[in-house]
Amino acid sequence: MSGPALTTITVTSCLLGALLLGSLLRRRLSPQQLSGDTKEILKLTTGLVATMTALVLGLLVSSAKDSYDANRTQVIQMAAKITLLDRLLGIYGPEAAEARGLMRATVEDSIARIWPADGDKEAELAANVQAGNSAYGAVLRLDPHDDATRTALKAQASTLVQELGAMRTLLEAQSVTSISTPLLAVVVCWLSLIFLSFTLLAPANATATAALMVSVFSCAAALLLILELDRPFTGLIKISSDPVQHACSQLAKPAQ
Repeated sequence: MSGPALTTITVTSCLLGALLLGSLLRRRLSPQQLSGDTKEILKLTTGLVATMTALVLGLLVSSAKDSYDANRTQVIQMAAKITLLDRLLGIYGPEAAEARGLMRATVEDSIARIWPADGDKEAELAANVQAGNSAYGAVLRLDPHDDATRTALKAQASTLVQELGAMRTLLEAQSVTSISTPLLAVVVCWLSLIFLSFTLLAPANATATAALMVSVFSCAAALLLILELDRPFTGLIKISSDPVQHACSQLAKPAQ
């Protein structure tokens, strides 16, 4: 079971536990302890906590969505630069065949690392760890022989290889979750307090209970969405590797 799914189940259990605790307290508290003035205070404090929770959840959703969109844009740019680099090396001529083959190995390794669909591929791709450095070195070793066109092509190819290396490192770093566990714990505590107060104020009937449970599952779904957006290369709504896969399929294969 994935991390976000397990976290969501835990959060849902906490919120349902808050409903159960509120129901038990409502039965044990005397009418004087749940008088009109007391309920007004409960409503005011619950409204304050609910406002703070809504603000934090909104910020988390916005931050996770912005990060997801930025990563998706970088993936598309990466695919475009891979295709452009292969075209430049193809125009350069047969001397760039080694660099093109190493570039393909680098892209295949990047796909496996950023989108780790198969854990057993790690051993077979271990030899490609230094492929990026090798590809860059192969580009630098190209000798234009004072040909102005080839000199320009080599310069552009060198720049693209550097940019692709930086983008790959950045995408690998961003594949790790960035949501703070203490912040998530505080939000869950606030939600638990809110549902505890709701249960104390709500009438003891099936309709009210059903409405509260729907609210619990809605909040849990919102947290699941945030956690999934924060892990853009795995999970239910991961960024597709198709643009990079398509670019890789067009690269020259390494010489056998």
